[in-house]
Amino acid sequence: MTTKKTSPSGVLNIDKPEGMTSHDVVARVRRLTGIRRVGHAGTLDPLATGVLLVCVGKATRIVEYLQRGRKVYEATIRLGVETDTYDAEGRVVATSSVPDFSIEVLTEALASFRGDILQTPPMYSAVKQGGKPLYKLARAGKEVTRQPRQVTIYEIDILHWQKPDLTLRIVTSPGVYIRSIAHDLGRALGVGGHVHTLRRVASGSWRVEDAVTLADLEAAVEDWPRFLHGLRGALSMLPAVVLTEEQARRFVLGQRIPMASLPETSDDLRVLGPKETFLGVGRVKHGVLAPHKVLASSA
Repeated sequence: MTTKKTSPSGVLNIDKPEGMTSHDVVARVRRLTGIRRVGHAGTLDPLATGVLLVCVGKATRIVEYLQRGRKVYEATIRLGVETDTYDAEGRVVATSSVPDFSIEVLTEALASFRGDILQTPPMYSAVKQGGKPLYKLARAGKEVTRQPRQVTIYEIDILHWQKPDLTLRIVTSPGVYIRSIAHDLGRALGVGGHVHTLRRVASGSWRVEDAVTLADLEAAVEDWPRFLHGLRGALSMLPAVVLTEEQARRFVLGQRIPMASLPETSDDLRVLGPKETFLGVGRVKHGVLAPHKVLASSA
């Protein structure tokens, strides 16, 4: 009797190189691993480098949870030059001389970007309007009015200032466009600006110091799975609940389980079996644990 070989699954913390799209990285991982089921959690622009979480195999089912974490960026904004994409890859549309801004002036300008703010996405973005991505409209020479979206900037601090380049450390909620911050800050200072360099140094609990490069993956050849983070560890940010053997059996069959001892919550829970084996993600409502994603076999 032949036992079916199970394909590796888990999350790769990849240090994305400059010049590649997130989809390029996914395609490269597919080629290197021979696994077709690959996706990423949180797009990075081609200009950007740093933490890109790539999910392999059944880990593609946890993308939505990985995307929720806070993002930490180090961005260098070049003042005095505006581009149509709001970054260094775009066409220059305006230039201006840059005064010797004091740190106090820059700090005051940055204050309005902290907290819950409304941010208008760039025309060159994947946000859809009328069913079409904005970047497709932009490439066709069309500019449309975009609806501002509420985002959160937890921290925005100056790391370095040497005219015309301002380097910032920015901690954000998901969905923030650093390019829009650069553009809007340049406008606020009256000189224009764009993202010159951008590096994502953290996404949730994932850090760039722990990331691997595509070259690392390629060099590992068939040993590449050693870079994978298992599903249980990848979802360590979710609170855990441990089930009995009978409860675990019912959970993997997709059945709802009364859990009166748990607090009422709509938050996602990491569901573990009696030996703390990872079963999936569940939600509690009215004292009942309902499977949200079953990631263990019922066999």
